[in-house]
Amino acid sequence: MSEKIVITMGDPSGVGAEVTVKALAGRDAALREQTIVIGDRDTLQRAATICGITLPIIAPDAEGDGIRVDHVQVDDLPGKFGVLSPACGEASYRYIARAVELTMGGEAACIVTAPINKEALNAAGHHFDGHTGMLAHLTGSKSSWMLLASERLNVVHVSTHVSLRDAIGRATTERVLETIRMGHKHLRRMGIEEPRIAVAGINPHCGENGLFGNEDDVAIAPAVAAAQAEGINVQGPISADTVYHRAYQGSFDLVIAQYHDQGHIPIKLVAFDTAVNVSLGLPIDRCSVDHGTAFDIAGQNKANHDNMLCALDYAAKMANAKRG
Repeated sequence: MSEKIVITMGDPSGVGAEVTVKALAGRDAALREQTIVIGDRDTLQRAATICGITLPIIAPDAEGDGIRVDHVQVDDLPGKFGVLSPACGEASYRYIARAVELTMGGEAACIVTAPINKEALNAAGHHFDGHTGMLAHLTGSKSSWMLLASERLNVVHVSTHVSLRDAIGRATTERVLETIRMGHKHLRRMGIEEPRIAVAGINPHCGENGLFGNEDDVAIAPAVAAAQAEGINVQGPISADTVYHRAYQGSFDLVIAQYHDQGHIPIKLVAFDTAVNVSLGLPIDRCSVDHGTAFDIAGQNKANHDNMLCALDYAAKMANAKRG
């Protein structure tokens, strides 16, 4: 199995190229040699020039030190940052498809994704809600999950990019149980022998015995009971207005969030620049920065690359941890 990590550049008009070249410039030569960027060579060179980075942009198999790029040709790129473009959406898709090809073929151990723009992606005819759904499609996976990982708080979501109305419908006993299992399996792989998992309730105060809805009693509590019967150390449902504080203080290793904002808001409050987005349930390993394309500051040497460094570190940990 290859030890190489591939980075997809993301939307060519966003900050992906910038945070990628900054992060790689700050790593030592041996680590750069094990990392390949999949994207557009000219865009990466433009980003490097803007950021004052003198490392050369080189081919993946070139001799010497530099930023190794697997160039994917896409016509009609705008050639400047901060532009919403269907061509950039097409490029984003092709970079990811190439990364999946390399990883599924054993030529890379993990994918790290820079941000894409969902509007541009859909304008190019690729109708996905983001990276996670696209990767599930490209790998033939029936289900996938989003984990947000940080030093003191880890959250995996039952659902993500759907309306709140649809999210409530998706919080079935089966899906919640599978989410618990997936989080448990991943944390064990990452070295936590007996993960302590908390499941957030979906209603205020978990419904107050039906006063504010019965979904917690009917759907979520049975999933927790089933997971406990399998030997998983899990509690819940626990009121969402207290469970994240308890986890942050060290009572739990993982919180199961029922929908997008319930999990994203606490993570972005405590680990805005350091949280890593990890895809679970796929036959390949993938993690990502947890920020968007930031068209408003793209190409201005303003983007913070700390999140990309965290994603690369997490990718290295996954590459070293045996898949179960």
